Formats: sequence, C-alpha cells, structure tokens
Amino acid sequence: MTHDDPQTAGHIWRFFRAGGFDQVRLETGADIANLASLDQKLWVALACPTRGLEFDEKTLDLIDTDQDGRIRAPELLAAAQWAVSLLKVPDDLTKGRSSLALDAFAVDTPDGARLLASARTILNLLGRPDAMVITLEDTADIEHIFDGSTLNGDGVVPADAAASPELAAVIADVIATMGPVSDRGGKPGVSKATVDRFFAEAAAYRDWHYQRADQPLGPLGEKAAEAAVLLHGIATKIDDYFTRCGLVAFDPGAAVGLNPDPALYAGLGTVEIQADAAALAALPIARIEAGKPLPLIEGINPAWAVAVMQLRATLVLPILGAMDDLSEANWKRLKDGFAQWQCWVANEPDTLLKTLGIARISAILDMDAKTGIDSLLAQDAALAPEIDAISDVDKLIRLQRDLFPLLNNVVAFRDFYTRAGKAVFQAGTLYLDGRSLDLCVRVEDEAKHSQIASLGGIFIVYCKCARKGETMTIAAAITGGDSDSIRVGRNCVFYDRKGQDWDATITKIIEHPISLRQAFWLPYKQAARAVSDAIQKLAAARQASVKQDALQKAFEKTVAGDPVAVSATAPKEAPFDAGKFAGILAAVGLAFGALATAVATIVTGFLHLPAWQMPLVLVGLMLAVSGPSLIIASFKLAARNLGPILDASGWAVNARLKINIPFGTALTTLAKLPPGAQRSLNDPFAEEQRPWGFYLLIAGLAAGVLVAWRLGLIALLFGS
Repeated sequence: MTHDDPQTAGHIWRFFRAGGFDQVRLETGADIANLASLDQKLWVALACPTRGLEFDEKTLDLIDTDQDGRIRAPELLAAAQWAVSLLKVPDDLTKGRSSLALDAFAVDTPDGARLLASARTILNLLGRPDAMVITLEDTADIEHIFDGSTLNGDGVVPADAAASPELAAVIADVIATMGPVSDRGGKPGVSKATVDRFFAEAAAYRDWHYQRADQPLGPLGEKAAEAAVLLHGIATKIDDYFTRCGLVAFDPGAAVGLNPDPALYAGLGTVEIQADAAALAALPIARIEAGKPLPLIEGINPAWAVAVMQLRATLVLPILGAMDDLSEANWKRLKDGFAQWQCWVANEPDTLLKTLGIARISAILDMDAKTGIDSLLAQDAALAPEIDAISDVDKLIRLQRDLFPLLNNVVAFRDFYTRAGKAVFQAGTLYLDGRSLDLCVRVEDEAKHSQIASLGGIFIVYCKCARKGETMTIAAAITGGDSDSIRVGRNCVFYDRKGQDWDATITKIIEHPISLRQAFWLPYKQAARAVSDAIQKLAAARQASVKQDALQKAFEKTVAGDPVAVSATAPKEAPFDAGKFAGILAAVGLAFGALATAVATIVTGFLHLPAWQMPLVLVGLMLAVSGPSLIIASFKLAARNLGPILDASGWAVNARLKINIPFGTALTTLAKLPPGAQRSLNDPFAEEQRPWGFYLLIAGLAAGVLVAWRLGLIALLFGS
C-alpha cells in the first residue's frame, strides 16, 4: 500500500471544515491505527521541523528516525503503527497520559512481552518491584537507572568494568590515546572501534620500531639521530675530497691545481690563524692524492679535525670497526646506511601511541589485553536487547502522551483552527500597540524567512526578543487594527508559552492589508497626509525665505559703512509689472469662480433632493472614495495564507491555510474595557474643545447665501 493508492475501506473517516477546507477529525485510537489508509493528499502538512516548536524535543527526536531534523509522513506513520502494536487498547493513545499501566502492554506479541519485561526491570532497579504503573519520570533518565552498573548495553566499556588493575590500566591508555567515548551514565570508556584501532596502531608501531635493528645505523640505537645530523653536516666536504682524489687518479697533473696553492700558506704565515677560520674551512679536508683514503686521525685540515674525530667515534667505530682511515667504498656504505635510515624514519606511523613509549606498547601487546577488553565488550553487547527495550518503554510512554496532539497539529490543524488551544508552531503572544498577537512563530533566519513568508499576504512584524542573556527572533502576524504607528525600532513585549516575558524590538516589517476598517479610512488618511506634507513643505519654504531675508539684512549691516558695496552686492528688486499682476489676479479669480460655481452646483443639487435621499448621497460619496480601497483590501484579506509562513520555518504545508477576516480578527485581540467597567469621561488634561457648532453654523449660512445667489433670490431682494 502506498500513499498514492489509499485503502480507505473498513474505516469511516470524519471531517470538519475550518480555514476554508476539510480537515480530518482524529478522535479515536482506531483513527490512529488506520492513519496509513488516509490519503495523504488530505493531510494538512506532510512534514514539520523538530526544532522551533512548542513540543517535547526528545519525543520529536525519537520519531525522527533518520535524525535529519525533520519529521515526515512515513516517520509519523511508523511511530503510530509501532505504538498501536504495543498497546492492548489503541484508545490509550488519545488520553495524553504520561504513565502506562503494566497491564496495558500487548503481551500477545513478542515486542509487547519484551517491553513489559523491560518495564518490570526498570521498576526493580528503581526499588519498586510491586508497582503496577510505570511513569515517564521512571524512564526519562535512563542513564540514572544504570548508575550502579558498569555494563549497560551501550557498546562502551569504562575502565572500572575491568576485572584486574592491569586491564583497567590498558583501558585507561586506550582512552588517553584514542579519546574517550561516553557511556549511558556519562563515564568515559572505550568502544569496539577505538579498541580495534588502538591495537592495530600498537602492532604497527612496534613492528616499525623493531625494524631499527635491520637498518645500517641500527647499532647506534637512540644515538642514530645525532649521528645522522653529524653525517649530514660533513657529507658534502668528504664527497668533495673523494671527487678530487678521483680527478688526480684520472690525471696526476691535476694534483697541483686541486691542492692549495703554496702562495696561500705564505700569506697565512704573517697572521694569527684560528682553527675554525673560514679560509681554512674552504680548503680540502685532507691533502689530495690519487686513490688516497680519508685519514681519520692525522693529516686532516684543522678546520675539520673535530668533525672528523666525531665521525670516527660516532659512526665509523660502531658500524665499520676500528680504522685509522676511511676508504671511498666504506664512505658510500655509511651514506647508503644514512639514506636507508632516513627512509625508515619517514615511515614512522602517525599515531599518538608513541607517547606511551615502545616498552609500554610492547608490554600491552605481550599481555594480550585485547582479548580481555573484547570479552567485556561482548558481555556489554549481550545486554543491548534488554537496554534497547528499556529505551523503547520510554518511547512508548512518550508516544502515548504526545503522538495524538502531534497528529492533530500535522495531519490536521485542529488546535489552530478550533482555537481550543494553541498550535505547536505558535510560540506565544506579542503585545503591541494596544493589541495582542497570537500568531507568532519562531524564526531562525529572518532574511530567508521573510522572502517566503511575504507570499502569504499577511502583515508581519519581525521582532528580536531578549531575556536574561537569551535571544530569539519571532515573526508575528497582525490581523486586526491598523498599522499607523507600527515602525521598525519600536519596543514591545513578548510572552512565550511558559508565560515568561521577553523584551522585543521590531526589526523588519512586511506590509499587507490588515483589516477592512483600515482600508475604509485609508483614502482619507492618505489625503490628510498629502495635505500635511504640502503644508510642511510650504512652511519649510517660508522658513528658508525668512532665513534668507535675515542673512541679507545681516549682510547689509556689515557693509553699512560702504553704500556703494551694498548697492553693488544687494540683489536688485524688479520693477512692479502691473500687467503681469493683473493677469495673475484674473487667473486666480477665474479659478475661484469656477470652484465656487462647481461647489454651488453640487450644493444646489443636494438641497433640491428629497430629505430621504440626502443620507444616501452622502453614503454614496463615502463609498466612491473608500469603495476601491475596500474592494482591493477585501480580495487581499480573503487570500491571506498561513502556508508560506510555516513553509519558511521548515514545514511542508499540504493545504491552503486561509486566514479569512473573521478568523484573522480572532488571532489579533484589540484592547477593550472589561464587562461592567466604570468609566469617567472627565479628563482634567483634555484639550480645549473647539466651537465646532459655531463653525458649522457659519458654514451653513455661507452655503445658504451661495445657494440664494445661484437661485437669483438676492437679485430679487435688492431689485436688481
């Protein structure tokens, strides 16, 4: 059976409608047992993250079998089937209890019987062998159950599990060189992998070390490195000596040129000569003659005498034996041995075991400690099934408590749409601008989240929250009120699901329509804002003009003693143009007249309407202004979708999660006085009330005069 070929026969599913679509009603254990037969196209979500939810993270990790940080539909189905198979009555999964009666296990199945035995083992270890109920507190700390046991089936053996001090010391050496592996109780120990690696590296290191005896420099032992350095320092000079002797053997006449010039000694005879002088060191190490071996005792260049004596004592005597000179063949033997020794050194195994020393490594290998440790690991592995069963008891109790609410937050969004409780993705409540926002989700990456969340058409504010050194980011949806005072940088307060308050600051805003009320007044607010901006610009221009006049006057005062300078620098006033002024005045008069005529026509037409039509006209005018804004906002509000907000948080939403106007109103609560509250309207600091009645009377009289003029009544009155 696959999710593309659902088998729904045999179980009757019930659905409820919320958010504009049908959602499955999960109510009984039978619903959970048959969940695999429900077409996954009817699931609200097919995956959710294991972090950022208001849910027990350990339970989520147990369901997330591949440990990728996401729970997918197959993992939920596997958890449901596993839990159902281990309980006699599947309805126990709907109770939400954190305790499990021992008689609730389905003992007619091998796994059920195994878990019951493990539950009894836990109660025995906790000193309650007669208990008939096991709780989550009993299994939550599995490590504590095995505090008194050195072997606990986790594949890790600590040093104190060894039967002898010698074996315990070997385990300690393995931990020191390979690194510790923590067991269930938190003790450092060794695993099969670290033990196998330790002994493989130990054998390789000992084999490498004992190859020293086969090396030409092997007889030198620990002094081989020192001898190698000495040999390297003098090798070039000795090679030069034997090369020169070879040239003389080839051509005896070359001896004159290859040995020092006698004139050189004549120059040295008049100065003090030091044995380590650079001039002497540049000369051959010994006199050049055809086929002559290198003297090791007498006839050596004083600059090299000490090095040759050390070479004889350190290398020649231990390897070649006692001799007074070194032939070219023996010299090549020493050099070849040095090259082989260097190759051996280069092949030294890269392991931390060498810190133990070859003696300790050899002792560990000779005592066959690996057999003893492998025996302990085998004993620990034999306990694994029982220990795993204990872990399964903990998992079953957790699923009994948490699986049902999790399914009702993934397969269906019952908690969110019924408003009976908060959904697992709701992080808490944000209090902002006289309202509380219930649709708040945790956010890991604000920039990445906002790119996707903006597609939902919901007004969102991102807030950085801080409390006692902790920080987190939330995205809160505003679905009621207006956005007039919402701005980046504003401070607010966030209450998490535990009731803890966090300082919150708005860091980003995604703007979309919030409500129809906001849309209705939006054109008037925009017009008022435009007028306000125009007045501010006019005032700013006037202020700049006044400032310029003040600067001009100050300048004139500074040059008051020089009238010529004032007249030369002061701007000349243009002569009055009467024709231009008359044209401007005429244009203003025409415009005012046209405006007055239009207003008079409208007022006249309005006054000629029957009384019952006048309110309709006013309503029509308001709809003409606010109607387009209301229509656009209503379409956008109806299209609001929660899906992008959750998708950006790691969910895989499988339905169109609408946030219609009534539901959006429920998600944002505006401030209002409690029922029965007493209210006093006497405000001692209220601003002085303007005489709006008088203003309206004056406006009415003016309108009446204007209408009378348009109707010719004024002309009749004055006889014109």
